[in-house]
Amino acid sequence: MLRFCLLGSGSAGNALLVGSPDGSILIDNGLSFRQLQRRAATVGENIEDLRAVFITHEHGDHVNGAGILARKCGLPVYMTAGTRARLPRVVGALPRVVEFEAGDTLRVDGFRVDSFSVTHDAADPVSYTVDWGGARLGLAADLGHASNVVRAKLRGAQALVLESNYCPEMLHRSSYPPAIQQRIRGRHGHLSNPDACSLLASLVHEALRYVVLIHISEENNTPELASHMARHAIRGAQAEVHIARQNGPTPVFNLAPVPA
Repeated sequence: MLRFCLLGSGSAGNALLVGSPDGSILIDNGLSFRQLQRRAATVGENIEDLRAVFITHEHGDHVNGAGILARKCGLPVYMTAGTRARLPRVVGALPRVVEFEAGDTLRVDGFRVDSFSVTHDAADPVSYTVDWGGARLGLAADLGHASNVVRAKLRGAQALVLESNYCPEMLHRSSYPPAIQQRIRGRHGHLSNPDACSLLASLVHEALRYVVLIHISEENNTPELASHMARHAIRGAQAEVHIARQNGPTPVFNLAPVPA
């Protein structure tokens, strides 16, 4: 059984825990060690079971807590060379870094982690799919455009963790300066609700069980709007739609293997 939980999502810190009976891995960590430990414990997880940390890109809300976690737990940290070169100083020394290129497949204690390039305003950003025992989770966040590569990599996943960052109308009416609005809307920015729904609609299949929407802007979106649009995009499917929030973890979601 593959399980996963968003321990945090948003500008205050991102962390996605993916577990199996053999252990767990973490994708990004923008949370403090104490906060990560506390949130994991509230959903019955133990960070001592972690085997590795995988980084998507170097922005602080994704990496600020990665260094202290790696040092305290002796964990290898996987990232591209471009991401490593741009890590903020707060990350500090890492006990072991495993560099890879976007598109590489990585294996850790029964997990198969496939990396793929995304478009975002970072040095060499990637996202991941995680397979274990025939169950598959796909992540697509912090990207301004869902390319054909993204769609191909996510196809067939039983669970999707997708960015649904902003409502275009709310962003247009917001207090954000025009330059910031353009950055968010651009191909290296973030996915809007309509963009996320378009991606989601192209990925619906009968074995899809969970859709978790993440990185929802507190000023330029609402959880209710994002979830309503996502449910419309998968109408007729059996998948559940959930929202990840900044101030606490989601429930733990379990994925059984799909029969061959």
